[in-house]
Amino acid sequence: MATSLAIFDDLEAAARDAGDRLGREAQPSLFDRIDWFRLVQEHTPEGEPRVIRVHNGVASCWLFLSARGRYAESLTNWYGLRYGPVVSGPRDRAPLGELARGLRKAGISHIFLEPTEEDERIAAELRRKGWLTARGRVNVNWRIETRGMSFEEYWATRSAKLRNTTARRAKKAKLDIVIHDRFDAAAWEDYVSVYEASWKPAEGAPEMLRRIAEQEGEAGTLRLGLAYREGKAVAAQLWLVETGMATIHKLAYREDARDFSPGTVLSRDMFQRALDVDKVDVIDFGVGNDAYKAEWMSECRPLYGITAYDMLSLSGLWGIAKAAGARLVGRLTGQSGERALPPRRRPERAAVETPAEAPEETREPALAAA
Repeated sequence: MATSLAIFDDLEAAARDAGDRLGREAQPSLFDRIDWFRLVQEHTPEGEPRVIRVHNGVASCWLFLSARGRYAESLTNWYGLRYGPVVSGPRDRAPLGELARGLRKAGISHIFLEPTEEDERIAAELRRKGWLTARGRVNVNWRIETRGMSFEEYWATRSAKLRNTTARRAKKAKLDIVIHDRFDAAAWEDYVSVYEASWKPAEGAPEMLRRIAEQEGEAGTLRLGLAYREGKAVAAQLWLVETGMATIHKLAYREDARDFSPGTVLSRDMFQRALDVDKVDVIDFGVGNDAYKAEWMSECRPLYGITAYDMLSLSGLWGIAKAAGARLVGRLTGQSGERALPPRRRPERAAVETPAEAPEETREPALAAA
């Protein structure tokens, strides 16, 4: 069957074309749904939306981009934990290679996609279609497999130091813990008050985050945890639980309550809820290589940025020449030169008990055609 291709510069047109294939029932991940891309474009627009859709009669795939001229990057922002082509139907039958044809038809000759997982196929498919690509690590993701595990079993695998410290601080702090699975405006104000009294910088897009909480609260996937001491909210966490996975999106505690370690105590109760009530198979600690995450998780996985130039277009070849020239000048002058993988703006990151360090980065690779 012939492959059909469509290009949209309007998200609503893409949504109408897709029908229910980009909705909650069809897409298990928040970051693959049309509602996510709507929120990103509404609250953090950095370019014009460009959506490429390919269908081969068996499966469909979409690439959601933010375009500026002939350059485009992932349509996402700092709240996004994963990015890749969205697929409906058998993933191994998805016509990912045809997205290259869509990029050319849309006039795009240079793309940057992140954060992608290690098994993401789009770079290989682009190379097959005449694109020069490079991949470099931009972050990491910590997680733990918990299928069939109770909290008691999980907690026994954690270090004695973590268990004992948590027990001592919980006894000292005498916190009241409340976990909401529906959106509550008063609880959200408590979350905001904790965040504003923490060490963290101002929230990047607070209205977007609230919209996510409202949306997921309506769906029943929200887990908004709050720790109170003497009636005042001192720690807050925003988790989402869906399709067997608990994802930790936001963590904060009041700086003036630091001595009581309210974030650690709240984390213990959130993990217990996820394991004993929600019975999740995986707990995902989002992005960032913060040292404390190893205390709670067991597996650290790299996340990558993919840059690609179209070698069949003059603008793509010009982009390759500029990137190569910048690296050569950098070597000659001792400067870093143009980065092969430009970083996406990320105004804040989550942490539990200590301000987070920036994630370790690796040296950027040279562009490679294979």
